[in-house]
Amino acid sequence: QGSVEVLVDNEAAQSNLARFGKSQGCAVAIRASGDTRHITLSKNGSAKDAVAPPAPEEYRCDLPATGIIMVIPADTMGRGDDVLGSVLMRAYVKTIKNLNPLPAKIFFYNGGVKITATESDLIAPLRELADMGIEIYSCGTCLDFFNLKDSLLVGQVTNMFEIMDAMAQATTVVSPY
Repeated sequence: QGSVEVLVDNEAAQSNLARFGKSQGCAVAIRASGDTRHITLSKNGSAKDAVAPPAPEEYRCDLPATGIIMVIPADTMGRGDDVLGSVLMRAYVKTIKNLNPLPAKIFFYNGGVKITATESDLIAPLRELADMGIEIYSCGTCLDFFNLKDSLLVGQVTNMFEIMDAMAQATTVVSPY
């Protein structure tokens, strides 16, 4: 119960906080003031509700809601020759649409963000996956490291908490490594 206001200076942080707040059942209000964004996360309920133990019939083991997610940590697949690894990664990404079931989300991190932020023949297949309802995310720290944050061509920026949370909630995590 209560609210917290966080001040950030960029849109990626604003989006991350807004998604986090919504995932935690909070109302999210955003107000801009110059270059500063004020994000207020509010949650209603009484302190009694917050600490009351669940009834015995409420003890259950929920199945993860996410299903399959994919993590792509590099712009090449496998170890060895990078030219071959690049060919394999192109085939890997282009094959995702043929999976059954499809992944719910795809996370790109480390060198994998080069795939989502560099013009190539993989952007169209990734946009097609997004149009099919697959959520595509790229690590913001990684985009910053490679000076690609302003170059993102598909999907949205995320952070390590969201990557780890999705991996923990997924029934299956698929990686080319």
